[in-house]
Amino acid sequence: MKNYDVDVAILGAGTAGMAAYREARKYTDKIALLDGGTLGTTCARVGCMPSKLLIASAEAVHRSQHTEQFGVHTGEASIDGKAVMQRVRSERDRFVGFVLEAVESFDDGHLIRENATFLDDHTLKLSGGRKLTARAIVIAVGSRPAIPPPFQAAGDRLIVNDDVFDWDDLPESAVVFGAGVIGLELGQSLHRLGVRTRLFGRDHMVGPLSDPAVREYAARTFQSEFHTHWHADTKISRDGDKVVVQWQDENGSDEESFDYLLAATGRRSNMDSLELGNTSMELCARGIPVYDEMSMRVGDSQIFIAGDATADLPLLHEAADEGRMAGENAALLPNAFRRARRASLGVVFSDPQIGLAGMGYKALTDSNIDFETGEVSFEDQGRARVMGINKGLLHVYAERSTGRLLGAEMIGPAAEHMAHLLAWAIQANQTVEQILQNPFYHPVVEEGLRSALRDLNSRLGFGPNPPMRCIDCGPGS
Repeated sequence: MKNYDVDVAILGAGTAGMAAYREARKYTDKIALLDGGTLGTTCARVGCMPSKLLIASAEAVHRSQHTEQFGVHTGEASIDGKAVMQRVRSERDRFVGFVLEAVESFDDGHLIRENATFLDDHTLKLSGGRKLTARAIVIAVGSRPAIPPPFQAAGDRLIVNDDVFDWDDLPESAVVFGAGVIGLELGQSLHRLGVRTRLFGRDHMVGPLSDPAVREYAARTFQSEFHTHWHADTKISRDGDKVVVQWQDENGSDEESFDYLLAATGRRSNMDSLELGNTSMELCARGIPVYDEMSMRVGDSQIFIAGDATADLPLLHEAADEGRMAGENAALLPNAFRRARRASLGVVFSDPQIGLAGMGYKALTDSNIDFETGEVSFEDQGRARVMGINKGLLHVYAERSTGRLLGAEMIGPAAEHMAHLLAWAIQANQTVEQILQNPFYHPVVEEGLRSALRDLNSRLGFGPNPPMRCIDCGPGS
C-alpha cells in the first residue's frame, strides 16, 4: 500500500479546511486534504443556509398574520408543511452543490477521502490503513452537536438541527432545549409555522447576549410570542411515540408531551477523534490544543488549528479567516506570521434580530475597561413604527477616556445591518464623534443607531445632550 509524504496535510474539507487548502496551494503542490465524511460544509448542509430557509418561511407566515395594523385583512394563513420542507431541502441541496463543485475543482490527487488520526507530530494513520507524513498539519475537523446524557431518554425522538432539515413534513409538536442561536432561531420558526413549540434554556441566557438590560428585553419579547422557560429543572421520559417533559420553574410545575425533542445545546469539537495523546501538543481543560489565535499555531509546533474544531468562534467567516491563516503559515514554515483579527461580529436571525459587534458587555466588564453605555429603544423610532416592527433595544459601548467605540449588543429591527456598520467602525478604530460625522438618511431604521451614538457621546462628555425628540427626524430618531 502506498504511503504519502506531503508538505501540508489538512484534516477536514469544511469551510476552514477549504480555505486552508486554497491558501497553502499558493506555495506548494504537495498537499493532502483529508476527509472521509460527508462533504458540503456545516453551513451549507445543516447550519446557516437551511436554517435561514426555514426562517424565511416562518417570517412569511408571521407577516401575513399581522397586517391588521395597516388596515389590511388577509384572512388566516394556510401552511403546507410538505411544501415548506421541500423548499428547504431543495435550496439546501443547491447550496451544498456549489460547495461540492468547489471541492471537485481542486487539483487531482489532493483530496483523500479518508479520515486520519495522529501517530506522532508528523505522522497520520489513515482510516484505510496507510500512513501519511507531513511537514505541517492543519486541523480543521469541525464540530458536532453536543447532546447531554439526560436527553437520551427521548430515544428515537431525540433530534438535532441536522435532522430538522431532512424532514418531509412539519410535525405537530416539538420541544426545544437550548436558548442559544440555534434554539432561538429554530424554536421561533417552528412556532410560527404552526408547530406547538416550547423552549427550555438554562441560567436565564438568551442567545449570546450578556448585557443584563438587553437580555431582559429580549427575554420578555420572545416570551410574549411563544412558550419559553429561561431556566427550569426538567425531567424527560417516553410515553409511546411521545416525549414527555416535566418541568419546574419560578412559575410552578407542569408537564407536556411532544413529537420530538430538539437538542440545541451547543456543539463540541471533533478533536477528540484524532488521538491527540500521541502528539506533544499541550491541551487545555476542554481537550483542545493550546494555540495562538493570531497565527493559529499550536505552541511552537508545526501543527495549526482552524474553524469549529477550536470550539471558540463557530462562525463561517471566522472559520474562513482562521483557515487562511493556518494554511498560509503551514505552507511557509519555519516562518509563521501573526495577523490581526477582524472585529467580532455576530447575528441571530430571530425576530427581532439579535446583533453583536466588537466587545460585549461581559467582555468589557471582565477586562476592567472603563466604558460608558449609550442606548436607544426602537419602540418609538420613526421608521420602525412606520413598518410596525418597533420592538428593540440597542446598547453601544465606548472607552470613557478616548471616546473610542468598543462594542454593542442589541435586539431589534435590521440588527444584522447595524451590527455590520458598528463592526466596521470598531475595526477602523473610530471614536463615537467620528462615526456621527457619517451620513444618515431619513427616514431609516439606522437613525436609531445614530440616536444611541448621540446618547453615548453625551454621556462621554463629548457632545451636547441629545433632545428626546427631533422634529426633523421623527420620534426616537
